[in-house]
Parts: sequence; structure tokens; C-alpha cells
Amino acid sequence: MDFEKKLLIGMVHLKPLPGSYLYDGDFDSIIERAIADARTIEKAGFDAIMVENFGDVPFPKYVDKTTVASLAVVARAIREEVSIPLGINVLRNDGVAAYSIAYAVKADFIRVNVLSGVAYTDQGIIEGIAHELARLRKLLPSKIKVFADVHVKHAVHFGDFEDSIRDTVERGLADAVVISGRTTGSPVDLERLRLAKKISPVPVIVGSGTSYDNLPMLWNYADGFIVGTWIKRCGKVKNEVDPERAERLVRLAKELRERRV
Repeated sequence: MDFEKKLLIGMVHLKPLPGSYLYDGDFDSIIERAIADARTIEKAGFDAIMVENFGDVPFPKYVDKTTVASLAVVARAIREEVSIPLGINVLRNDGVAAYSIAYAVKADFIRVNVLSGVAYTDQGIIEGIAHELARLRKLLPSKIKVFADVHVKHAVHFGDFEDSIRDTVERGLADAVVISGRTTGSPVDLERLRLAKKISPVPVIVGSGTSYDNLPMLWNYADGFIVGTWIKRCGKVKNEVDPERAERLVRLAKELRERRV
């Protein structure tokens, strides 16, 4: 993946999957909606897509076999319909499941919410899984990249931010770090983003809150942008991806790239 151009990664937020509390019994509609959103993102000109089990609230720390099987089926269906890089995020913190699915469907990257350290969350205390994930990557070698959050959203953190970045990269072996706001859709703290860009030896990705209005401000302090909420119809995270909003953001990114050149 070419971070030199500053990647736009569009989110496919899945409806509740089989086995989750809010699942409505219609698995086919989940696949159809996911494919439709993925096609819209690709057609708009995004550089990559990431799919996650966003609707599976309340989240467990690590998912069960039903979720792994269901998410793999959906991800495979998306992989067959789009040609741009594909990523997997398994909420709340199942990086082992994410990597396993990515390996099986030939995805290109995964996102891990807590790779190193400890987060205090609505799921309880979540501990880093760097060792377990590294062991799996050794067992199943691939080119799949690991994007790891530092002080992930929807959580409280007591560790030093700078130390967490270094631990995530040097001891957790992350290929890129993700910096987000406090919650889904909330903007990232610009000072933290600047600091991350200054000290991180790997690419820095904005993980929440990117919009048409703030992309120019964030542009010089990140190497990639994961965009979900803003590209949805009316800017509502549970709605389908809006082609017009998605295309508008891509046009802006192209303008910013040209200015840089």
C-alpha cells in the first residue's frame, strides 16, 4: 500500500451478524448491503476498504466462531466484487480472528484496537495481544499489514501517549499506527496527531472524525485516513455510503495531492 500518496480508506460498517444480539435473521441482506457499500467506495475513488462487525453490540472482547465464519463470508463476497486493497477489523479486539479472516480471503491489512498496553473500556479491561498475533503471523506468513490503534477510542488510557506509540511499533511490531478521537466519528486531537507524526517511524493513520471540512487541516500530519461516518448518507454512521459525499471527499484529496506536488 502506497502511503506516499496519503491513503483514503473507506469503511464498510456491517449490520449485526449472526450470533450477535441485534441480528435480524436476514444474512443475505447483510452481504448485499456490504457489497453495495464496497462498490460505492471503490467507484468513488477510495484507495482501500475496511470491513468490520460494527453492528455487533454489545461487543465481546474476543468473538465466537459464528462471528468469524460470518465475517469471513462477507469479506470474501466483498473481495470478489472490488479490486482495491481490503482490510479487516474484528471488534472489540480480536486481532487473531481478523488476521485469520484476512489470510483466508486474501485481504491486505487488519486493524487492531489494542495491540500493546491496556485499555479501560465498556467491555472491561482489554490487554494487548501483540504476542498472540505475532505468533500467528509467524505460523501463517503473509504480506498482511497490521494497523494498530494508540490510545484507541471508546476507552480510557493511563499510559503515556509517546511511550504507547513506541511500544506499539517497537515491541508490538505494528506496521502503522492509528490515532482517533474519543468516540466513533469524533475528530482526532490535532496536537496528538502532530506528535504521532513527529515520533512514529511507521505511517500514521487518522482513525476517526475525518470530514470534508477538516481534511485540509489534517492532511500534512497523517499518511492515511479511515473514513466512515462522514461518507454515510446524511453523515449518520448506520446509513449506507452516500456516493456523492464519497466522491466529494475523493475530489478534495486529489486537490490536496496536487498542491503537494
